[in-house]
Amino acid sequence: MPFIHANNITLHYADEGEKSAPTIVFSNSLGTDFRIWDALIASLKSSGLNARFIRYDKRGHGLSDVTPQPYKMDDHVDDLIALLDALDAKNVILFGLSVGGLISQGIYGKRPDLVRALVLSDTAHRIVGESMWNGRIDTVNKDGIKSILDGIMERWFSKEYRSADNPDFSGYCNMLVQTTVDGYCGTCAAIRDTDFTEIAKSITVPTMLLVGSNDGATTPELVASTHALIANSRFEIIDGPGHLPCIEEPEETARLFMDFYKGL
Repeated sequence: MPFIHANNITLHYADEGEKSAPTIVFSNSLGTDFRIWDALIASLKSSGLNARFIRYDKRGHGLSDVTPQPYKMDDHVDDLIALLDALDAKNVILFGLSVGGLISQGIYGKRPDLVRALVLSDTAHRIVGESMWNGRIDTVNKDGIKSILDGIMERWFSKEYRSADNPDFSGYCNMLVQTTVDGYCGTCAAIRDTDFTEIAKSITVPTMLLVGSNDGATTPELVASTHALIANSRFEIIDGPGHLPCIEEPEETARLFMDFYKGL
């Protein structure tokens, strides 16, 4: 389990593959750790992709340091920039999911020299709803993350996946409720306060936007609105999954990625 000091905190990360191979950096969603990418990376490897795969637990999540809430998006952006610099990772493909997609856009805004291409999954330039985010922060601070579990799972996963007979679904419920309150609420505040409209308009690297057809958190319409801001970007709807296609449909997500990757 590698750890590193970056941007004055300790980050938990994984760095697999040849250092000289093309580098893909994964940044995951609110309330998850980097294990959500396991099935997707396995599918990419099965597709014959030779790459360096970097994953990490963002601030307040997984085994990385928890700092007091609230957070700013710059905290998350600067954490990942510091990690990439420490690992000497350059010219990377950033694959960001949900808040990870915001972090990826923020890195492009600050350090475009690091970015070869972007894959933005189930995210947007701005994930609106100030009253919603404030309400969620208040509820979690008062009653804990378990109090919002059912509503979040309805956004994360399709009805078919949310089965009591599905042990993976139970495991991802555990992943959410075991997230720290400071990490969860701090990141909610960062999302609430972020508007990357102008950054999205400035993106010139190859970009693909993905979204699950049943995403209840960042709907296909919202993701499409970001696609409209990014010149020459590609937009794909994955039929079936909710907010986390990399979990529900890793093979289809990998297929779309490989098609995009071959065109770089």
